[in-house]
Amino acid sequence: RRRKAHFNSGPRATIQGAKPSSATPVTSMEPPLLPLIAAQLNHLLAYSPLSVKVEQIWAGSRNARFSDRITISIPFCLDYVKCDVIYDALHPSVAPDVVFSSEDDDFDPLGDIASEGEARVSKSSLCDWNSKDPSRLMALVHELRDLYMHYQRRRVGELDDARLKFEMNTMLPREGIEVCLVSLPDRSEEVKFAVPLLDMDLNKLVPACTWRHQQKIYLQIIFPVSRSYSSAPAAPRVKLVSTSEVKTLFSIEDVKLPPWLDGMCMAEYLPAVEDNLKLQVVEAIASIGARRRFIEALSPLFGRPLEADPVLCRRATVLCASGAFTFLVHFSIPTQFPKQQPTLVMQSSQHFNSQGTPISSPPINDYPWSPRWDPPQTAERIFEFLVDECLNFKKFCIDAIPQ
Repeated sequence: RRRKAHFNSGPRATIQGAKPSSATPVTSMEPPLLPLIAAQLNHLLAYSPLSVKVEQIWAGSRNARFSDRITISIPFCLDYVKCDVIYDALHPSVAPDVVFSSEDDDFDPLGDIASEGEARVSKSSLCDWNSKDPSRLMALVHELRDLYMHYQRRRVGELDDARLKFEMNTMLPREGIEVCLVSLPDRSEEVKFAVPLLDMDLNKLVPACTWRHQQKIYLQIIFPVSRSYSSAPAAPRVKLVSTSEVKTLFSIEDVKLPPWLDGMCMAEYLPAVEDNLKLQVVEAIASIGARRRFIEALSPLFGRPLEADPVLCRRATVLCASGAFTFLVHFSIPTQFPKQQPTLVMQSSQHFNSQGTPISSPPINDYPWSPRWDPPQTAERIFEFLVDECLNFKKFCIDAIPQ
């Protein structure tokens, strides 16, 4: 049974080429999309606050001039929900069909809309579809995600599990929480909560950051479904989850979560997690300033860096010379600087291996270091170390050149 989210469809046909982007890993040789449909897809990828992924653009018939189907993944509950958006290239003004995967066969978006009456139908993005409006696909995707969220809440709410009913009633009023029922063939059912943490704007805390989407840190909590009441229910699995951008700010994996005590609920557990996490974020923001001061302290000794990370200050490269021998020094500065020291890599500008790649040293961490030194003293000690180490590196380069 195929679930479709549209009100009146015309005959099937074909579509046109969307501009590839970082969110569209599409490499197939399928025909392009029609301009009207490509404009909607490009608008979705450029302006949606959701990190939607395009999995595939394809044609529904052989030898078609245009593709007419787009497989997209919509982020939900720290995972993705996949669906096919099916346009009609022969009649591109017709609203598309949306078909979800077999795992979501019970999800009926049209039924959910109709059950709320005519007022809800009139507000649907599928009502009076305007193919010339590039924002319509984005509105449809957001609407479907909201409907899917309510569908998953209803599924979890229908479970005969006293603990989950309590967690749902106490936590769902909290803004931004998402929940879903996970059914796997090789294990019993589980319920997954995604709880956004910290009431602070991480994007604004990092000066001059170029993060496109709003960055969040979530606590993932997975409860096993219990069909009968137990005085000692099993503790859930808990894990911090964040985007890759947040991981460049500080290491989520290094944050130690408190134990889940017997009889504990999410409302009791979350405050301790957030208090600890807030301290980690404050330290990570302060570390950016420390790294920036360290990079600035390199200039009086090494000269102005050739390259430097201007936002998070995680990297810098300087040009050095010892007589006629010139080389680069790459600084990789950890997020926990100054508690942890930078890693250095020396790279010759005159010696190359058999593949034509400049010869580089192994990572260097055995130089004089103390987290108590101020940035100028730290830079000076590194400079003095490299004055001697560059001679060893020059010999290493000469020995590494293939004969």
